[in-house]
Amino acid sequence: MCEYINYFVELLGKDSCFYDDETLDNYSFDQTENLKFLPTLVIKPDTTEHISQILRYCNQKKIPVTPRAGGTGQMGGALPVNGGVVLSIEKLNSIINIDTQNFQATVEAGVINYNLQQALEPYGLFYAPDPSSWESSFIGGNIATNAGGLRAVKYGVTSASVLNLEVVLPNGEIIWTGANTLKNSTGYNLTQLFIGSEGTLGIVTKAVLKVLPKPKADITLLIPFHSLEDSAYAVADIFKDGLQPYSLELMERNALEQAIAHLEDTPILLHDKVQAHLLICFDGDSREELMPCIEKTMKVVEKYPIEEIYFADNETDKTRLWQMRRKVAEIVKANGYTIEEDTVVPRAELPKLIKFAHHLAEKNKVKVVCYGHAGDGNLHIRFNHPEHKNSYNNPPIQEMLTELFRYIHSLGGTISGEHGIGLIQQPFLSIVFSKANLEIQKSIKKALDPNNIMNPGKVTGN
Repeated sequence: MCEYINYFVELLGKDSCFYDDETLDNYSFDQTENLKFLPTLVIKPDTTEHISQILRYCNQKKIPVTPRAGGTGQMGGALPVNGGVVLSIEKLNSIINIDTQNFQATVEAGVINYNLQQALEPYGLFYAPDPSSWESSFIGGNIATNAGGLRAVKYGVTSASVLNLEVVLPNGEIIWTGANTLKNSTGYNLTQLFIGSEGTLGIVTKAVLKVLPKPKADITLLIPFHSLEDSAYAVADIFKDGLQPYSLELMERNALEQAIAHLEDTPILLHDKVQAHLLICFDGDSREELMPCIEKTMKVVEKYPIEEIYFADNETDKTRLWQMRRKVAEIVKANGYTIEEDTVVPRAELPKLIKFAHHLAEKNKVKVVCYGHAGDGNLHIRFNHPEHKNSYNNPPIQEMLTELFRYIHSLGGTISGEHGIGLIQQPFLSIVFSKANLEIQKSIKKALDPNNIMNPGKVTGN
């Protein structure tokens, strides 16, 4: 047993330190492809002060530390590529305060997104970010990747809902990054710096979050299109007509077929002519307030060849539809589409992106499936190669993705809208960032983590 294991056992106790084969294996992977990297030790501290002591010691000894939240990431952000310590925040799971006067919630970073939503429910409040993994992903992990979700088109991604963060720096110092206020122009915005930094600059231990009054009514529409490209054109038309849905999701036929085949209680019948569905939801104070939105949406989409629009205005039907959408990624992955790209382009460029993705798949003789948050231009593209299931260090897939990302960049887009960079997307950063931009990012990393102990090998690759 190495020296530093003894140190952590003495500091935290045996019930918070794990080096048995089963635990090390369980924490060697996340939801990224089929990749595994074994740590030397898994530790589960339960206080900020313990994390401070851990990082101070690791910084002195130059021990790699891989922070881990719920393990739901898809870009390899929680993979301990250099071994060392996996530091799980799962025991930091307290909801410290719900402030109904200021519409704020203060939580520890290990709180599960869904559990926070449930705690807010009795107060008539909700927390806007709701990634598909909300039943298992942690608030800390959502912050680390600047996660989005189904409501992001109206309410924004995680960064729009974070006011202040408690962070432990690599040297063990504990700071608060900002203030619990809606406005703050005092100095550099350190709060936003740590959001999306994927545990490479420090470990978020607490967060002050903005919460909102829960709308009293919502209506969901499912619109079946005869053409995939038409469904993408309709997305921009909806917003050009002044409409503001809180969610607007696109699922092409391939994704729908896989979901329907997998789910026992399917909410829809897929017409032979249908190539894509838009799933649209509006919310507000009353059903009457929403009816003009529904009518305007119908006028917008009826200029395209569509099948009958399905209205879901009761909780059972809405739940079934949204469960289907949330399950798509899991189902598609199980069917061999293991390479998920988190592409994002200006909304009006979606038809071009979809067309190019299918062209690229045909040229490379692979299958493709597209789905995602069309309302904010964030499209998840998954390829199924007959021989290669991993993109990491795989030249044929890397070449295909390089071509895809260069095209996305030419449209004014970028390579990740909500999943982060982690390990998997690192090779493509030079496509979207200039050399000067990358050097600035590496300089920030070096300034905060000169010994490169925090999640080494991720994001900028330091």
